[in-house]
Amino acid sequence: MDRARATLPTTSASGWASYVELTKPITWFPPMWAFGCGLIGSGVALGERLAFIAGGIALAGPLVCGTSQIVNDWYDREVDAINEPQRPIPSGRVPGRNAYYFALVWTALSIVIASLLGVWTLAAAIVGLTLAWWYSAPPMRLKANGWWGNSAVAICYEGLPWFTATSVAVGGWPGWPTVIVALAYSAGAHGIMTLNDFKSIDGDTRCGVRSLPVQLGPERAARLACWVMALPQVGVIALLLYWGASMHAAIVATVLVLQVALMLRLVTDPRRLAPWYNATGVTLYVSGMLVTAFALRAGAGA
Repeated sequence: MDRARATLPTTSASGWASYVELTKPITWFPPMWAFGCGLIGSGVALGERLAFIAGGIALAGPLVCGTSQIVNDWYDREVDAINEPQRPIPSGRVPGRNAYYFALVWTALSIVIASLLGVWTLAAAIVGLTLAWWYSAPPMRLKANGWWGNSAVAICYEGLPWFTATSVAVGGWPGWPTVIVALAYSAGAHGIMTLNDFKSIDGDTRCGVRSLPVQLGPERAARLACWVMALPQVGVIALLLYWGASMHAAIVATVLVLQVALMLRLVTDPRRLAPWYNATGVTLYVSGMLVTAFALRAGAGA
């Protein structure tokens, strides 16, 4: 496939849809949600910065996250031929090296848009794009080891969009409370990324990708993911109490207790229940992010 002659993208509606599919729009939600939390937590009246906010949302979702998905599909085409042969590249709907060129164009466009939003936004975008390429592309290929790969994705999905949104809203450095909270939720997202790897255990094993479910086995990986998701939230609760946001801390604590109840079921059959937990427990996790954002907006950590 690498040596296949590059062809121009088809201009049919179904052809363009295959290129959109490469960006995996469903994956835009986590960074866009984190971006929204950053906007809320900034405490800034947002009506006067709508153009910047629209650019930031596009940057967090379809551009930087979309780039990461295109790059991942290109370098994972052999794995996808086993796990998801219907994907655009292994199915032949995006032929030759077109996906690779698409990733380069999307990377360049992301940098251009980020440069229009301020120096901190540009810096965050460059970090995110660098991690996106390092995650999938050799020689770094962070995803070959679940410890490194999950860390890169977690930062790109949660911490960087939150940081970027607040920097866009305030027009500069977002402040240490925002940075600390964004890092905490990034750390917890490492566990979410581990659960996402359960769907590709067979292909990862055959292709030498050492995801945590492959390295540790499904049961141990699931228990680790639960601890990794829970402990940073405990830290956030402690911070909210320290900052005097007791009501917000109580809500986040309630959300965490509900997650723990779901985790107890997850670990009984993690391979089967990982998708179920992603639809339930992860929803509670991101709800806690929103509550924390409102606490920052109310002045917590000021």
